[in-house]
Amino acid sequence: MRNRKIKRGGGGKIIALLVLIGLIAAAGYVYTAPEFEREVPTIQSEQNLFWNRTEPFKVQLSDNEGLKSFELILSDGQNSLIVGQGIIEETTKEQTLLVKYPTSKTLDPKAKKLKLKVSVTDSSLWNMGQGNKSEKIIDINVDYTRPNVNVLANSYSITQGGAALVVFQAEDENLDMLYVEVGEEKFKPQPYKKEGYYAALIAWPFINDEFKANVVAIDAAKNKRVVDIPFYLKNHKYKVSWIRAKDKFIDGKITDLASSDPDYAHIDDRLEKLRAINETMRLKNEALIHGYSKEISSEMLENWKIKKFYPLRNGQKVASYGDERHYYYRDKDNIVSHSYHLGYDLASTKMATIKTSNAGRVVYANENGIYGNMPMIDHGLGLYSLYGHCSQLLVNEGDVVKAGDAIGKTGVSGLALGDHLHFGVLIQGVEVRPVEWFDQDWIGKNIDDIFKAADKIIAGKYLKIYTYKYTFCNNYYIIV
Repeated sequence: MRNRKIKRGGGGKIIALLVLIGLIAAAGYVYTAPEFEREVPTIQSEQNLFWNRTEPFKVQLSDNEGLKSFELILSDGQNSLIVGQGIIEETTKEQTLLVKYPTSKTLDPKAKKLKLKVSVTDSSLWNMGQGNKSEKIIDINVDYTRPNVNVLANSYSITQGGAALVVFQAEDENLDMLYVEVGEEKFKPQPYKKEGYYAALIAWPFINDEFKANVVAIDAAKNKRVVDIPFYLKNHKYKVSWIRAKDKFIDGKITDLASSDPDYAHIDDRLEKLRAINETMRLKNEALIHGYSKEISSEMLENWKIKKFYPLRNGQKVASYGDERHYYYRDKDNIVSHSYHLGYDLASTKMATIKTSNAGRVVYANENGIYGNMPMIDHGLGLYSLYGHCSQLLVNEGDVVKAGDAIGKTGVSGLALGDHLHFGVLIQGVEVRPVEWFDQDWIGKNIDDIFKAADKIIAGKYLKIYTYKYTFCNNYYIIV
């Protein structure tokens, strides 16, 4: 009898041990299996956002294993309303919710503050199959008032390929974006004189026959104001040239430039090499120029003066801005390449001294493909000057120069056949007509006079307050 009891007791221990092992295994599985993951879902949205109630805003949900359900409750402090609720497919790991303002009249339409409670559960079997749950309270500032924009002064006219100035006022408690839109280009304005006022140089790209400029102001709630800037438009017909690509040119300058860059050194076909340098390398070089000339300061501008540019003493024009060039090989019908000339070429004597006419900061001073040795200077308000084909550079990147400083010497570096200066002017990365900036009269009418007119308005010299007295006579009020 004692032996049998021992056996039963031993069997019980074994069973208990097996149960324990099973429980440990089950617990291990629960804690390690993806189906029982314990990481809560993620709710992504601004903690404190602005909303115009017109356009829906986004709430991003995500979970490592899968989302299950969500609920959105909008409250004005007094009343609450479910504005979103649903079951999500198990396999969905990311979900974007668009929150719309309800058509129901439950919420106070005049409420300036709202709260959105976002609740989301995942598809995990954790928590007795209920899954993991996340909640987030989003504070909402209701704003449906558009920014206020007033154009104070602007250049009377603008020429295709040229520049203009605009000074304007833009006000909003929550102003988020502000720019002058010209087609696909967006010109950033610089704060001017005092808070709420701005100045911007803008450009009309020469390849565009049409032009329209608008001040665009957008606040944090996405309220948008678009104000037209009135200009008298002057179209300009630019020169079209047909240039013979001689063997000497291809085997000389083109081959030399190709051999200097691994991207083009392997090209054996002579005409393909010409296209690669004249088009592909040119675009790469221009991209660099545009990148260095995009910036404009966000600091308050008290005043801005610019004098006419005269970079090369006794310089004579050898090529114009905006020329459209077609390169042909042997036969004029055999067009092999195409490009635009984006500067003004000046020549005087060999290795002539180049001087800057206006103060500024050197943003680039190095070799740049077809442009050769090339310094670029930032003159403020988004205006940049460029000097290509230099034989020598007399400045370094970061140097601050003053008017009259020597910055380089003319030469034949880059894609230049004769000693000359390629002079360019850019406004926030867009090339403009250098001839305008050679002309002090043009600068006076289109830049200086505009600032003067705007300054008077900003100073309040044009603002007058009138007090009227009224008398009642024959059922009408008469001003006396």
